[in-house]
Amino acid sequence: MSEVKKFLYVNRKAPYGTIYALEALEVVLIGAAFDQDVSLAFLDDGVFQLAKGQNTKGVGIKNFSPTFRALGDYEVTKLYVEKESLDERGLTLDDLLAVTYEDEDDDYEEKPSIRLVSRAEMADLMSTQDVILSF
Repeated sequence: MSEVKKFLYVNRKAPYGTIYALEALEVVLIGAAFDQDVSLAFLDDGVFQLAKGQNTKGVGIKNFSPTFRALGDYEVTKLYVEKESLDERGLTLDDLLAVTYEDEDDDYEEKPSIRLVSRAEMADLMSTQDVILSF
């Protein structure tokens, strides 16, 4: 039996204007469907992917941000957001979507998936991954 590899998908781009954010989300869902240990990191303008209240009518693109709420169903429960990136963009944790999962080890209690980490903690996290894919 092969060892499960840890995959970190790094999101650095704003959600709209390029295909990167949507492609990253699709790749994450595919990876999770194949039982990979999947985590996501949001840095730089990537933090805007998790922002509440996205309105895409003006750009004529479907708003895919609600899909983040489905990640828990795919056992994707680790979304790391870099605090400095939020700060630099005038955002706080309260400005982000409420992404949760049901913890089957804790009587299916609903828990937050978003974990706020410092830039140094993000670097440490990256050093523990088997595969890092940047979008």
